[in-house]
Amino acid sequence: MAGNKSDLNHLRAVSSEDAQSLAEKEGLSFLETSALEALNVEKAFQTILLDIYHIISKKALAAQEAASSVPHGTTINVSNLSGMENKRGACCSN
Repeated sequence: MAGNKSDLNHLRAVSSEDAQSLAEKEGLSFLETSALEALNVEKAFQTILLDIYHIISKKALAAQEAASSVPHGTTINVSNLSGMENKRGACCSN
């Protein structure tokens, strides 16, 4: 969340504390900006781009983890093959 025109303090409708509190409540970043004073304008854009990057990275990682999970299959018990020893062919008798 960006509060603009921070250089016009006498016309402020929302206090910095209230804006910061709302941003925290909503899980948002908060910056006050002023184009006139060149205050935090570039930082606001960088913060937004970084937040977008983190969101997309988390979604991509979650999708990759979901796709690479090993599916559960049928378990085959190979220890119970006692009857198979007598069924060997001639090629295996040596």
